[in-house]
Amino acid sequence: MVIKMDRVKEYEALVNIYEKEGLDTSLFGDRIAAIIISGERIIGLNNVEGVEIVGEEIENGVRAEIKIKDNIELPFPIHLCTGFLKSEGYQRVVFDIIVGKGSKVKFLSHCIFPYAKDFTHDAYAKIRIDEGAFVVYEDEHVHGEGVRMISKTEVKVGRKGRYMGKFSLIKHRAKELKLEMRVDLDDYAVTELVSKVKAIKDDSVEVKEVAYLTGAHSRANLKTTVIAFDNAKANVINEAYGLGEHSKGHVECHEIVKGEADVQTVPFLRVKNDKAELTHEASIGRINEAQLMQLMAKGLGEEEAAELIIKGLLRQ
Repeated sequence: MVIKMDRVKEYEALVNIYEKEGLDTSLFGDRIAAIIISGERIIGLNNVEGVEIVGEEIENGVRAEIKIKDNIELPFPIHLCTGFLKSEGYQRVVFDIIVGKGSKVKFLSHCIFPYAKDFTHDAYAKIRIDEGAFVVYEDEHVHGEGVRMISKTEVKVGRKGRYMGKFSLIKHRAKELKLEMRVDLDDYAVTELVSKVKAIKDDSVEVKEVAYLTGAHSRANLKTTVIAFDNAKANVINEAYGLGEHSKGHVECHEIVKGEADVQTVPFLRVKNDKAELTHEASIGRINEAQLMQLMAKGLGEEEAAELIIKGLLRQ
């Protein structure tokens, strides 16, 4: 890992936050392809064989190009750490990722904003997955009390490629979240998008997942889970477009409401090929009463039992 001398303290501060949050600090090791960002500065960068990361510091943030060669299978994930260690400010991060034919890689992305009180994080990722490649992209967040997050990811999956995208914000406040993920699938390509968000107090959450089943025999599974407490608001939109012959898509939305929270979900399916098949499942409701009573009968208090059920839903 190449770290500039004047940025060692920021680097060490991020490592300490990883330790406190129970995140894997081995991701900062020399065997891991990684880019470490703090504010508008690149404080660490490491390449490994088959992976080239080129970073550029731009106004208010960082732009990075990540290229994986053909037929690369990495034993360790690629680490994308985006941090902001001040209480106020604005940060823009742009990732342009290309994964070569037949490669198998995993990205672990962590957004670390623990002290944020009035902070905006604007993120855009463009991912191209070439023929037969397999990509897992996991995105986990550590937020302070005042984060406005706008995130958009666009993915193009080539023939027989696979993309699994996971977004998780369940331990910290969402405050204001606008999350959008769009995937376009070629012949026999597959995607699974899984988003899990917990909103409390007066948090505002918007999640939009879209799958274009353009190719023949393409497959998509979109799954969103939102838990909303107090006076939080959440709006979930899942869209699937059946365009290719024998393409199949499934949309699944589950929202749990507690307190005065306001939640709505909109599954939108559109078929433009009579051999395509799209299905959806959506539910909004309170915590399952039967499960709640069963746990309370075993000696748990109502709040404790409810929290256990919610943790189970978010782990699924």
